[in-house]
Amino acid sequence: MSATETTRNAGAPALFSPLVIGPLTLPNRIMVSPMCQYTAQEGNAVAWHMVHLGGLAISGAGVLCLEATAVCPEGRITHGDLGLYNDANEAALKHVVEGLRSVSRIPLMIQLAHAGRKASSQAPWDGGAQLALADGGWVTQAPSALPHKAGEEAPHAMTEADIARLIADFEMATTRARRLGFDAIELHMAHGYLLHEFLSPIANHRSDQYGGAFENRARLPLAILAAVKAAAGPGIAVGVRLSATDWVEGGWDIAQSVEFCKLLDAHGCAFIDVSSGGISPAQNIPTGAGYQVHLAEQIKRAVAMPVITVGLITDPAVAEKIIVDGQADAVALARGLLNDPRWPWRAAAQLGGTVEAPKQFWRCLPHGSPPIFGDIRIGQR
Repeated sequence: MSATETTRNAGAPALFSPLVIGPLTLPNRIMVSPMCQYTAQEGNAVAWHMVHLGGLAISGAGVLCLEATAVCPEGRITHGDLGLYNDANEAALKHVVEGLRSVSRIPLMIQLAHAGRKASSQAPWDGGAQLALADGGWVTQAPSALPHKAGEEAPHAMTEADIARLIADFEMATTRARRLGFDAIELHMAHGYLLHEFLSPIANHRSDQYGGAFENRARLPLAILAAVKAAAGPGIAVGVRLSATDWVEGGWDIAQSVEFCKLLDAHGCAFIDVSSGGISPAQNIPTGAGYQVHLAEQIKRAVAMPVITVGLITDPAVAEKIIVDGQADAVALARGLLNDPRWPWRAAAQLGGTVEAPKQFWRCLPHGSPPIFGDIRIGQR
C-alpha cells in the first residue's frame, strides 16, 4: 500500500485501510493504546519498556502510543511513571525509540500528561492509594483544593503562575518529543488527570478565568493544545484523549464533550481519542463490549478530525463494523493486545486484510498459504 493511497481499495477491509491524521498517514486503523507500566526509574525508561514496546511495535498495528509520560516530576501518577522533563529522561527514551525504529516502521506516538490530584499514588499492584509525604509522596496540584477521594490530602489549587509553568512544561516536553522523532503526540485530557480536572465541574470550582462557565473550563486545555502544536511544528500530529463523560450526575458529559471537540477541531487538533470516566469514585460506568463506541459516534457526527474509539473492542468483526458504519475512524486496543500481541494479524487473517510482519516470523504461515500478514512487497507503505 503506497503512503499516498489514503482511501480504501474496493473490497478491502475498512480496518486495514490507511488513515490520515494531520501530517501523518497510518497504514491501518488499529492503534496500540497507551498503557502505563509503572516501571520507570526517576522518570527514565528501563529494559522493561524496550521489551514491552518492542513486542507491540511488531504487532501489525497502525500506530503505537507510548504510555502517559509526565511533563514534570509532580505530574507523575506514581514513582514508576515515565517522564520527559529532563535530559536523563530524554536520553533513556531515545534508547527505546532507537530500538523500536530498528525493528519496525510503525508510527510512534507519545501521550504527554500531568496526573493532577491523582498523582503521588502507589502502583496499582501495591493498592494504588495516595502516598503520604512521609512515605515518599508529594503535594499534588489541581484546579481546586478538592481531593479525589474522601480521606485523601487536598491538592494545591494552582495559581496563575503555576498554570504558566504547566504550559511551559508541556512545551518543553514537546520539544524533547520532537527531538526524539515521534510522529504524533496525544495530550491526556481524560481519566481524571489534570486537564480533565480543569474541564469537569466536579473537580474545577475556580472563580477566575479558568473556572465556572464552559468556556473558562476549556481555556487551559485549549491553551495547552495551542502551545504543544506550536512547539511540535507542522510535521507532528497533535491530538487529544478525552473522557467524553464523567458518568456522574452534574459532571462533564457528552454534550459538553461535543462542544469541546468542535473547539478542538477549530484549533487544528489532528485527532480525538474518545474514552470516559476517571474523575470521581462515584462514577457508575455501564461496562460491556464496545461500551464507549456510542460516545465516539456522537462526537464523530460533529467534527471533521478523525475519531478513535476504545474500550473492550476485542472482536475483529466488531472493529470492522465500527469503521464501516462510520461510528469511528479507528479503534484502539490495550488489554486486548496484552492478551494477544498478534491481534492485528488475527484480524487481518479473519477479515482478509494485510499487515506488515517481520521476516523472522514468516515461517509461522501455513505452508503454501498467501502472505496474509503481509511482507515488504505486499505490505509496503
